[in-house]
Amino acid sequence: MTVSPQPPTPEARPHTIHIHDLSIPDEYAWLQQRDDPALIPYLEAENAYAAAVMADTGALQQQLYAELRGRIKEQDLSVPVRDGPFLYYTRTETGQQYPLVCRRSHPDGPEELLLDVNQLAEGHSFCRLGPVEISPDHTLLAYGLDTTGAIVYDLFVKDLGTGELLPDRATQMAWSLEWGEDGRTLYYTRFDHAHRPYRLYRHTLGATQADATLLYEEPDERYLVNLDKTRSAAYLLLTLYSHDGTEVHYKPAADPAAPFTLLDARRPKVEYKVTHQGDRFLIVTNEGAENFKLLAAPTADPAQRSELIAHRPDVLLDNVDAFAEHLVVYERRAGLQQIRISAPDGNNVRYVAFPEPVYSVSAEGNKAYATDTLRFAFSSLVTPRSIIDYGLDTAHWELRKQDEIPSGYDPSRYVAERLEAVAADGARVPISLVRLRDTPRDGTALCLLTGYGAYGYTYDPSFNANILSLTERGFVFAIAHIRGGRELGRAWYEQGRLGHKQNSFSDFIACAEALVTQGYTSPARLAITGTSAGGLLMSAVVNARPELFRAVLARVPFTNVVAAMLDPNLPLTMIEYDQWGNPHDPAQFRSLLSYSPYEHVAAKAYPHILATGGLNDLQVPYWDPAKWVARLRARKTDDNLLLLRINMTAGHSGASGRFASLEETAFEYAFLLKALGYSNPTQVVSRPPGG
Repeated sequence: MTVSPQPPTPEARPHTIHIHDLSIPDEYAWLQQRDDPALIPYLEAENAYAAAVMADTGALQQQLYAELRGRIKEQDLSVPVRDGPFLYYTRTETGQQYPLVCRRSHPDGPEELLLDVNQLAEGHSFCRLGPVEISPDHTLLAYGLDTTGAIVYDLFVKDLGTGELLPDRATQMAWSLEWGEDGRTLYYTRFDHAHRPYRLYRHTLGATQADATLLYEEPDERYLVNLDKTRSAAYLLLTLYSHDGTEVHYKPAADPAAPFTLLDARRPKVEYKVTHQGDRFLIVTNEGAENFKLLAAPTADPAQRSELIAHRPDVLLDNVDAFAEHLVVYERRAGLQQIRISAPDGNNVRYVAFPEPVYSVSAEGNKAYATDTLRFAFSSLVTPRSIIDYGLDTAHWELRKQDEIPSGYDPSRYVAERLEAVAADGARVPISLVRLRDTPRDGTALCLLTGYGAYGYTYDPSFNANILSLTERGFVFAIAHIRGGRELGRAWYEQGRLGHKQNSFSDFIACAEALVTQGYTSPARLAITGTSAGGLLMSAVVNARPELFRAVLARVPFTNVVAAMLDPNLPLTMIEYDQWGNPHDPAQFRSLLSYSPYEHVAAKAYPHILATGGLNDLQVPYWDPAKWVARLRARKTDDNLLLLRINMTAGHSGASGRFASLEETAFEYAFLLKALGYSNPTQVVSRPPGG
């Protein structure tokens, strides 16, 4: 007789949070202590339990992994990007986990291997390149390397003539890395104890890290420090930003000794972005313009402003790209992206015509300043990622590369749709979905619904080859474009944060209900998934409406909002006050407490749940999913699956190798199929189970 594995039962230790005359129990607070001797054994026990429960899906996981890997063109080449005298590109080799960074002087010239990330990864269980910057004379390569998954980089500089690493090093480097135009100066940012980029340094080649010059330190713990170089290479831009405002300083990129000059001081609720074109700065700002407007400011006197594009209440101005003879503006109207092209003075306006009604587009590798070609990536829920070179003067659309699916893919078998759900307050929430054309609309289809709804991030409908393993088995895959994102403009974002956060959850529930009422699925066949802040969404909606969902996949879920916001020493806590709320303010605390998932776990039935995390995650700590699962296991009244899987050698993004990450996906998909009771999980294009 087979004995079912027994789940771990972590100790509930008395602990109480006292705040605003409230006493909030937190019996699993001890899981936050990385040095507690019981912690690692507990996490390992959870991993072992998850493996034991999923042991009967071993063949299915192998089948799914083979499918996922079969859709990767293992030996592949990116479209080269012209940067000065060279064409830069990456390529991958069959069987290798990581890319190679290369260049050629012309398309048929000999290849020069700059970095082999497979070699850099040797001896490490995790390896990911961070910022990579070529020197202005193209003789040196500076790069950041993360070997823990914590998204903290070590800086290296490689001499491309000798192939040797220079002695120049830096640790605790953040995301910004730029060369001065003298080719001897590097600028980089560093993290503080809370994983906040807070300092900008100038490093002269040949000096030690201790000799680097501190150029700026941000004292306000709500603000992050970022550095960019303009496409024109004329200026370095120091941007200080939070969820509440922006401040930009600029300096000539060719003069290491030149100081930074303030453009506009930070003001509450005023955000702006800056770039350079000719004799002016271009400023995208929301000052007096909720959906942003575009201003021009002469570099000789930036205080003088003229309006290039006025605020439009029905169009969100996302960003701007400045080229020597062209102005490219990225907009969003009715939830769909647009690319607006004009002369630098704003005249001769035209828009890129896209071949599908619902799609995703993003700028891609536009290094050159003097060019008549714009490169962007285009995809949709049915069209694989495609690299397009677009003639800024001719409107000529040239497909340079489309991701191949070696195992085969026929887009004509699929249909993408755009629906609307009506939220509790009457808001109309868009839904994007894809399915096989013959997937039934009688409520019997399986469905995976996802969403995010935070930070103003837009979840655009783009192609994901992995999802084919579900849609080929009859799934509908749907994206809920809920409030908290900016799909429908800046107001859409504002209506889903701080005291309005409940709108994100009610929007998602409305989308799930719409898929059911319109016959795409039923509660017994509906699974949901979200990552990070999307994991907060998952854990909140499953508390509110557990009967609406059959299975939940919560990746690195932010479930313990109250505890996180009460600890200023945690990474990003102070920064997040303007996103979620400051718990020291009684009204904002009540808002946080009203939805923080961990505090609302109750004695009731829950769907099947798989929560994942990374031991080295500094954005959503491992203890977020661990505490949530521990409390669920102690309180829930059902016998449904409840699994916790912690990657013990990675961080927020999971495994770094392209094949290792597919193993994680295969496990997650096997969980969904098992939880949904799929009768023959290895069979593709089979009618889902009844019941």
